[in-house]
Amino acid sequence: MNWMDTLGPLLQRYTGSSGSQPDSEVDDHFDQVSRAAPSSEIAQGLSAAFRSGQTPPFSQMVSQLFGNSNGGQRAGMLNALISAAGSSGLGSLLGGGAASGLGSLLGGHTTTVTPEQAAQVSPEAVQQLAEHAEKSDPSIVDRVSQIYAEHPTLIKTLGGAALTIALAKVAERQGR
Repeated sequence: MNWMDTLGPLLQRYTGSSGSQPDSEVDDHFDQVSRAAPSSEIAQGLSAAFRSGQTPPFSQMVSQLFGNSNGGQRAGMLNALISAAGSSGLGSLLGGGAASGLGSLLGGHTTTVTPEQAAQVSPEAVQQLAEHAEKSDPSIVDRVSQIYAEHPTLIKTLGGAALTIALAKVAERQGR
């Protein structure tokens, strides 16, 4: 029996769901799906939530996830965002605002951020970096989704609307 045989009826509840009215049991349903479904399916659902007009902007959600992450998860996200922003775009960000603290962290050039270094970065700086990275490389949404698909407990911190959209996307993909 595959995971869809078990979860098909549960996911059916989310078919066509827009995220505007989360099911009161969405946290439990997301737990069930995230334990059984391949992480690639969770990543697709999370990407849909990040891109939805029913949720906050990608950069805000990424900042929230960053704030709730451990050092390794923070470093992974920062490295992905820095890669997507590119060195020319990162240089313009380092000049001011909340993201200026990234300049001292990176020593003025792109490098690999360690968990210890990531602990020094504020969620506000990550929000600015994520906004810039998304403009520079829209596929960053999918890459961040893949990183966090491995951490469903963190995804749940995004709230019911995001979880409902993620489950709707998983249901939609399985309905094909």
